[in-house]
Amino acid sequence: MKSYIIDEISKDGIDKIKAYLIQNALKSSLAQIFWIRMPEDILSETQFSHKSCYPHVFAVELGKDWVKFEFYVRSLYNMRCTCPGYCTRIQQDYVIEFANKMIEILKIRT
Repeated sequence: MKSYIIDEISKDGIDKIKAYLIQNALKSSLAQIFWIRMPEDILSETQFSHKSCYPHVFAVELGKDWVKFEFYVRSLYNMRCTCPGYCTRIQQDYVIEFANKMIEILKIRT
């Protein structure tokens, strides 16, 4: 899986990230996985046209001292569709910007 990883994060930093994600992301059935909605205006043509597959999201996974942002856009409702796939360049930039902005907002040292 292609992803963006930020590591060597303190326990306090991981706790801040978890609290932030609880407030700003969709929870999954796993405590360490969160879903971030991909803005509609940067969905691929196929993703945008598949309204029944909304929302399109990317995963954020928390580890002991790291956080991983996946470069894969998926539907929470239809995994067998043709619309899930690796991020386009614009979507990848969005994922990286989301990660970096979150780190900046939370004042986490890396």
